[in-house]
Amino acid sequence: MKRYLGLVLILLPLIVSEIKDSSAETLTLTDKLGRRISLSVPVKRGVLLQTYEFIPALGLWERVVGVSRHAEEECDIFRVALRKDSIQRRPAKVGSGTDINVESLLAHKPEVIITWSFYPQHVQFLERKGFTVIAIFPNDIEKLYSVTRLHGKIFGKEKRAEEVIAEMEKIFQLIKERVAKIPKQRRVKAIYVMGTPTRVACGESLPNSVLELTGAINPASELKTNYSDVPLERIIQWNPDVIFIWGFAKYDEKALYENPQWRMVKAVQNKRVYKLPHMSTWSPRLAVIALIMAEKLYPEYFKDIDVTKTIDDFYKRVFNLSIDEIRKYGKGH
Repeated sequence: MKRYLGLVLILLPLIVSEIKDSSAETLTLTDKLGRRISLSVPVKRGVLLQTYEFIPALGLWERVVGVSRHAEEECDIFRVALRKDSIQRRPAKVGSGTDINVESLLAHKPEVIITWSFYPQHVQFLERKGFTVIAIFPNDIEKLYSVTRLHGKIFGKEKRAEEVIAEMEKIFQLIKERVAKIPKQRRVKAIYVMGTPTRVACGESLPNSVLELTGAINPASELKTNYSDVPLERIIQWNPDVIFIWGFAKYDEKALYENPQWRMVKAVQNKRVYKLPHMSTWSPRLAVIALIMAEKLYPEYFKDIDVTKTIDDFYKRVFNLSIDEIRKYGKGH
């Protein structure tokens, strides 16, 4: 009996420590739809319907059981990381943010689903099915940082989230330092257009936050909303020097160059319309997009910077991938 009690006393601190380490913390937050949500963290079974680029960035492969079907269809980073990383549990395709496969969700029993707030009715539908859902919509750079930290907190990757933010900040700081040298009278007027050429990013959008960072003047910022459909006459009136096209748009520069209605716009006349890379802006790659935009806006202020090498270094530190790997296995996006 003494020997048994002695063994218990020796093991007791280890047992208590094990119980303490495995006890979950309760995270309480208010999401983009104003809903108060509580869940136990770290989560071991999550679903990401838009922010799947955080999986390779934060190392969430073993904690995410489901992603949008667009992850492999549209995202080069996800495809290449899936091919390269040693993954024991491959996330299942569970539909998308607009056509959710409830049967697949029920089969994988996620502890939390992170999706966008654009369709509140879809969030409410999932709630009625018994799922814990967090709706997000980061519409500026600071809110994207908050979303990054939220993923870190939910999945127990807080330190890695801060490392990724620090890498983004390096590129943003480089841009800030360069554009700070540009006189106000030389600032370029630029707009960012979406799925159609007359749908513009306005004053409360993430692209507007990037345009401000890059030193551009966005005339559409006078519209205090995220995005807005405007008549072409209004764009002609704004007369931007540069037009950026969202990377997921189904058209490119030719659609504007070859349309006679756009010929009065300075950006079209001077061939300064740029289709951006096929990349999510709800990702650490927003820093890459910002650098590309800054270099297109003010090439003379970035001519001594090897943009390709800067992006390659960023990819390696954030995603453990090189540009060459992405080009080789990412189908050219």
